[in-house]
Amino acid sequence: MCRYTEIMSKLSDLRKTYSRDSLSESDVNPNPIDQFRHWFDQASQAECPEPNAMTVASASKEGIPSARVVLLKEVDERGFIFFTNYQSHKGRELIANPHAALLFHWHELERQVRIEGSVEQLPAVESDESRIGAWASPQSEVIPGRTTLVKNAAEFFFLFLFIPPRSTHWGGFLVKPKRIEFWQGRPSRLHDRILFSLESGKWKIERLAP
Repeated sequence: MCRYTEIMSKLSDLRKTYSRDSLSESDVNPNPIDQFRHWFDQASQAECPEPNAMTVASASKEGIPSARVVLLKEVDERGFIFFTNYQSHKGRELIANPHAALLFHWHELERQVRIEGSVEQLPAVESDESRIGAWASPQSEVIPGRTTLVKNAAEFFFLFLFIPPRSTHWGGFLVKPKRIEFWQGRPSRLHDRILFSLESGKWKIERLAP
């Protein structure tokens, strides 16, 4: 018990001093998608590990939340796109309750981007891509072991002669943002937070208290 108390005491003292950069209302691009692309490019150039890794938070119809890390595949003027198994836990939640929150954390740059918005399934034509894993993996279902995945992947690999069709349960989701917040770490916890809110088709820019 004493050891636990000691560890928890040390945890409470863990706090990083942020001092790499700053962010102001006059600095940001008036288009948050372009601002995101700018920060994403900087994260890539800084060699942040998997800069396209993002936490996706969804919720059931009853409002019970869940979160996991997935990879951003594309960002355009519509919003943020990722692919998944529609029959997975997150897939079922996003279809039943089409709202999501995304979080990017680029530790090396002391930055975060938070995104909230509605969710749409991409048309089949946009989801048609070679994904053996989508056929091989019954995502979120209980399986006997990893050998099941390896065996399934091998079978589908040869079955489709190297060009497997898109699984009907695999496809893309588009997160259409309504709020995008850019967070830049600053000293003394006085962090910069710039919020974009979509109102009547236009983006409103505000500063939030840290």
